[in-house]
This record gives sequence, C-alpha cells and structure tokens, in this order.
Amino acid sequence: MTTPKHLLDTQDWTVENIEALFNTADVMAQVLERTIKKVPALQGFTVGTLFFEPSTRTRLSFERAARAQSADVVSFAAGGSSLAKGESLKDTLKTLDAMQADLYVVRHAVAGVPHQLARWTDAAIVNAGDGRRAHPTQALLDAYTFRQRFPDGFAGKKLAIVGDIMHSRVARSNAELWTKLGAQVTLCGPRTLLPPELAGGRVSLTTDLCEAAEGAHAVMALRLQSERMGRGLLPSLAEYRARYCLTEEVMAGAHPDALVMHPGPLNRDVEISGALADGPQSVIEAQVKNGVSVRMAVLYTLLVGRR
Repeated sequence: MTTPKHLLDTQDWTVENIEALFNTADVMAQVLERTIKKVPALQGFTVGTLFFEPSTRTRLSFERAARAQSADVVSFAAGGSSLAKGESLKDTLKTLDAMQADLYVVRHAVAGVPHQLARWTDAAIVNAGDGRRAHPTQALLDAYTFRQRFPDGFAGKKLAIVGDIMHSRVARSNAELWTKLGAQVTLCGPRTLLPPELAGGRVSLTTDLCEAAEGAHAVMALRLQSERMGRGLLPSLAEYRARYCLTEEVMAGAHPDALVMHPGPLNRDVEISGALADGPQSVIEAQVKNGVSVRMAVLYTLLVGRR
C-alpha cells in the first residue's frame, strides 16, 4: 500500500489508505485517554499552520494534534503577515520553507490553493479547507465517528446532509468520502442551495427534509453560510427554519440508531433544534473530540507512517 504524500482531498486516498488511517486514529485516541496525553512520535518535526481564513476549532485541533505528538508548531496568520504588505503567496511560502517546516496545514478562501502550494514546496500539505471545494479532515473525522457507532462498515448505510450545500466544502468532501466507502448520500436543502452537478452515482438531491432523513443512519445539519451568500437565495430565515431545521420530529423517520451530526459552529434552532443537538442521538461533541485523534493520525501518517 502506497500512502500519498499530501492530503489535498480524499480522491487520491484509497479505501485501504483510509482504513489504515482510522486504525492509527484508534491508537491516537488511546493516547488522548492517558494521564499524560503526549507521545514523542513527531519529535524533531515542524508543522506550519497557514490559515488565510478565520478558523478556531480546525486550527486548534491541528495544533493540539501536532503538540500531542511533540512536534514543533509554527503558526501563520495572513492578516499580520507580509502578504498584507504585497508579498506574493509563493514568496511567503519560500520564507516559511527556509524555517524548514516538514508539513503545512493550509486553509484558504480560494479553491485549489493547497494544490498550488504542493507544487511549490517539498513539504507535505494538508488541506484544512479551500473555498467551497474540500475539507478532507472534517470528512474523515465525521466518517471515523460514524464507524465507531456502526463498526460493520458503510456498505448499505445512508447519510443525509441538510442545509447550505452550495457553499459547503464539508458536504462535498463527505459526499466524496462516504460514497467511496460504500454509503449512499442524500443532499437536501432549498433548490437555490442545491448544486445539481453533485448528483450522480451514490449521491442524490432532494428539497424534502423528511424524504432525506427517511431511513438514514446519520443526518448531518450544516450552518447557513450567510457570509458567502448573495441575495435572493432564501425567501426568509423563518421559512428556512420551518422547512429545514433538523428536529426530533424529522429524526423520527430515520433509522432507530441514527446519529445526529454537525460540523459546527452550529446555530441552535436555525439549522438544528437545541434539544436534538443535546440529545442522546447527537455525536457533535464526539466529532470535535475525534477531530484531534484523526488529525494526529493524518500528521503521523504523512510524516512518519509513509516512510
């Protein structure tokens, strides 16, 4: 089995690669349960976190994952950098390369930037979200969380993703990954937020939330990304809430053991009811917790495991 040099999306990762990553995440999760939650696995390696977009949980999760394995972390924020003074992205990367980072974690508002950076450096690149295109580690941690509750695998399972599909890199990456693992994926939202090009293969589209949730083994609600929206995509927030807020009534039609998921940050009683978010079906906190162990596994695999 050959492990790719980068994690730019999950297209280049085989099912074997992904299963091996999940097995490594199991080991990392055990590390995080110890009294001393740190191992020397990445001692001597430097991880650069390059965030050209605001982020809290993803950036902190990656930094926690790196430090839990004793890596050095160099953090870069675009707002106070030389980019704001006119320096090009390539020259900024060269400057960081001179500090001998071994791996960069990159988030950028423009799709494809992590791919471009991978052409300019010998370091490994992990895509932490690019435009609307991909957020592979979020999809991996979502699938890993599902696998914990359904260890018999993804074949024959159904995931429903509900909300602002158009602006969601999480929806795209999850649809790509879960179908690769054998699941069916239904994307649901207002017609104006449902890109038709995503339908095909094991992915279907619907504007009916109850239809999407029917028999689903997991239902994931998404945040409305109003900062990325133009006018006219929604009639009103009240109508959106009435038709697409994930509630206990909607989940009554799902599989009896169905999971309630949300990649966060969540707006209670807009895209998901507060009672459901805090209820027994919710694995939202588990998603956040698993984010650290899955990202530990990603860093370990790219820096040590692939050699």
